[in-house]
Amino acid sequence: MKKWISLLMELNKVRITFAVTLTTVAGYILANSSFDTGIILPTLGIFILACGSAVLNHIQDRDKDAIMDRTSNRPIPSGRISTLGASIIAVVEIIIGSLLVYYGSGFLALQLSLLALIWYNGIYTPLKRKTAFAVIPGSVIGALPPLVGWVAAGGQLSDPKAMVLGLFFFMWQVPHFWLLMLKYGQEYEKAGFKSITTMISPQQIKNSTFLWTVATAVSALMVSASGLISMVIFKILIVIAAIWLVAVFSKLIKPKTTSFNPFHYFMRINYFVLIMILVFSIEPLIK
Repeated sequence: MKKWISLLMELNKVRITFAVTLTTVAGYILANSSFDTGIILPTLGIFILACGSAVLNHIQDRDKDAIMDRTSNRPIPSGRISTLGASIIAVVEIIIGSLLVYYGSGFLALQLSLLALIWYNGIYTPLKRKTAFAVIPGSVIGALPPLVGWVAAGGQLSDPKAMVLGLFFFMWQVPHFWLLMLKYGQEYEKAGFKSITTMISPQQIKNSTFLWTVATAVSALMVSASGLISMVIFKILIVIAAIWLVAVFSKLIKPKTTSFNPFHYFMRINYFVLIMILVFSIEPLIK
């Protein structure tokens, strides 16, 4: 039983899908300014749908996963589950997740949810085999779950505040992914993926990552200025966090002879986004 649960958690990429779910919760609370039972079905639906998308991604990348050391022990290439078994799980989760989103939030929320699925599995996943810059259009995926939460709470998709919120969750994913490229670029190349490390130098990647990080910080300030956040203390917190992020990442544009650890910066930008999600989820409840 424990092995089966562990297998499911790995197939469903639970840490990633849980993070996706948190952004849906944040979008709902920002639009609704409260935490009520209406959040249950869309949140659960997005989580299960994201799990199905993750399983589908395992199936799509099984040939490449078998080549890379980092992924060779994943459930399908390691033989712990068959492609057919994983496919059945993916289909069941996608159907259940879609139904929960639809009955809990309506057709527009379902459209956005399925768009995220299609964009990730139908556009980004095949595209990353063809271009090293697939992450830029692929980052649209991150903007969609918070918008599902937004419309599930009755918010309008045409609201400029929703667009600013989506922009923030779009921006941060590019530096997040390029830091992974700096750490695992050789493995991606070995597997035959198009890696940015083969096109530009590590220092150029660092410079680009810094610029995207600055854009992420600016988009966070835009969220604060848009009216989504109104309490001064939280606006100050966002400003401080944005300055901290830029200060930390400014070290990337200074060439060094000492060893460089991409994971250090990878975790820092994750901490920043976690702070922002907490602000989005807490501030509307206490103002």
